[in-house]
Amino acid sequence: MEKDDLKSLVTQMYENLLENIESQDSASKEQVVEYLRDAVEVVSGLNDEQIDSIEHAKEAFNNAYKEIAHKGISSYKHTNERFEELTQMHESTLNACSDEMIDIPAITDKFNEIQSHMTDEVKKANNIIAKLSSQVETLERDSNLDSLTKVFNRRALSTYLSNICTKKGFPYELHLIMLDIDDFKVINDTYGHVAGDKILIFIANILKKTLRDGDKIFRYGGEEFVLILNRIDAIHCHKILNRILELVNKNNLLYKGTSIKVTISIGATVFVEEDSPDSLLSRADKALYRAKEEGKNTIRTELVNGN
Repeated sequence: MEKDDLKSLVTQMYENLLENIESQDSASKEQVVEYLRDAVEVVSGLNDEQIDSIEHAKEAFNNAYKEIAHKGISSYKHTNERFEELTQMHESTLNACSDEMIDIPAITDKFNEIQSHMTDEVKKANNIIAKLSSQVETLERDSNLDSLTKVFNRRALSTYLSNICTKKGFPYELHLIMLDIDDFKVINDTYGHVAGDKILIFIANILKKTLRDGDKIFRYGGEEFVLILNRIDAIHCHKILNRILELVNKNNLLYKGTSIKVTISIGATVFVEEDSPDSLLSRADKALYRAKEEGKNTIRTELVNGN
C-alpha cells in the first residue's frame, strides 16, 4: 500500500467520523469508540490490492446505519411504552363507567385528554421516523455502494475512472466492460418490478462469484453494470466474459414458482493512456450497442481504432 493511499484512507475515515458526529443530536464517547473499532476491523482486513482509498474507507462508515437502527428501535420502544400507559388510562376510564353514578363531563374530559396524548405520541413518532428516513437517504446518497445489489454505484465508478485516467504510465492492462440485461423492460412488465429487482441481485451475485478479488463491479444504472478487470490480457478477459455469459444462460431465476430466463449482452474495451472516463465508457457503450444489434446474448469489443 502506497503512502498516498494510507493518507487518503485516514483522511476519509476522519471526515466520515466528523460527519457521523455532526448528524447526531448528541454524540457520545462510546459512539466514537465503536466507530474506531469498526474502522480498525475494516483496515485490518484489507490487503494492498483491495485498497481503493475512497471506496473501501466508506465501509467503515456503514456503522452509521447501526446507529440509526439503534435510534429507531429506542424510539419505537419509547412510543410503545407510552401507548401502554395510555391504554391503561383508557381501561381505567372504562371501568369508571360501571359505577352507578356516572360523571359524564368528567369521563368526556378524560377521553379528550387520552386522545390528545395519543395524537401527540403519534406526531412525535412520525417526526422521528421522518428524521431517521432522511438520515438513511443521506447515507445512501453519499455512500459508494448500490443499496439494492451491494456492488459499487455510479458515483464510485466516476471517482475510480477519474483516478485511473489521471495516472501517467499505467503499469498494466485494464479492461472496462459494460453489461446489460436483455429485454429487462419486458421482464418488469411481465413479472413486476420485484422480480426485476431480484434479477439485478441475481446477476450481481453471479458477477461477484465469477470475478477475481482485484476486479471491480459497479451498477451503472437501471439494468446496466460496469466491470473493471485489472492486470489481465484480452484473451483471459474474454474467457472470463464467456464464463459470465455461460453462467447467466445456465441459471434461471425462480420467482413465485416461475422460472425466468435471463440473458445479457456485453460490450468490452481496453484502457489506453489517452483515455478520459467519457471516452472509455463511450467505446464500451458502442460495443454493447453492437452486441444488442447483432442478436443479444453475446460479447462485442470496441478498441481505439474501431476494431
